[in-house]
Amino acid sequence: MYTLQNKLLKIAINKTGAELSKITSVKDNTDFMWDGNPDVWSGIAPNLFPIIGALKNNTYTFDNNEYSLPKHGFVRHSNDLEITEQTENSITFKLTYNDELLKIYPFKFEFFISYILTENTLEIKHTVNNIDDKSLYFSLGGHPAFKCPVFENETYEDYFLEFEHAENSKTHCINMENGLISSKTEPVFNNTNLLPIKHDLFNDDALVFKDLKSGHVSLKSKLNGEILNVSYPNFPYLGIWAKPSGDYVCIEPWLGIADNENTNQGFMTKEGILKLDSKQSFTASYHITIAKAHL
Repeated sequence: MYTLQNKLLKIAINKTGAELSKITSVKDNTDFMWDGNPDVWSGIAPNLFPIIGALKNNTYTFDNNEYSLPKHGFVRHSNDLEITEQTENSITFKLTYNDELLKIYPFKFEFFISYILTENTLEIKHTVNNIDDKSLYFSLGGHPAFKCPVFENETYEDYFLEFEHAENSKTHCINMENGLISSKTEPVFNNTNLLPIKHDLFNDDALVFKDLKSGHVSLKSKLNGEILNVSYPNFPYLGIWAKPSGDYVCIEPWLGIADNENTNQGFMTKEGILKLDSKQSFTASYHITIAKAHL
């Protein structure tokens, strides 16, 4: 376990997947992250690369060859990430391609995940370097799970999400049998920026949004006000998810999305896929800000 700390917050990061595992108030040890109870969901904040969600039949095609990748990619379960830099307020992990990864992802890459703590804000910064002689195709994203309720006097239903702008977006429904995006949509917003949190909201898996106008969302309590804010201005897709029995909510900024049921499985034409030219670098960050009222 690796840690960062300043006067307000303490951050803990697991070696496996360089996964954020705790955001804690220094003042009173209040925990803001889900505890990863394996009886419900063992994840806390996995890092997603080089795909988001599931592939059709767990496979994709590139350059006339077929490959297989696990859901959300291979970083989240990797024990090969190494620390490349650590300062008083930041820590950076790196994963580099190897012969085994080339069998499932035929690109030579460097993937960096950095945690940068500034006052009450944690920046999660992703950097991808294409060190191949051909273009690299990838997606990446976050999957942080925030504790609900945070305080003893609250219930799960006391929580809601407040988006930056009023929205009219629909969720793109997930086929529960294969994890793929179906052609079905369901209304979620009707010119409102509020989304009440209820356990049955997630009976049909995640809410998946493709066209939100908002660049940030706040997790709020009816009793204790704003708990935290997640800012994701450069991420066009957003997932909201929890296990229906879990006392948490995931706010998931994505650069990419799970396969559609009707995909031809071609990696270069996959929805949301990013192309990075040879010898080029790509960077994207999202931020988690804990409300100072709770620090």
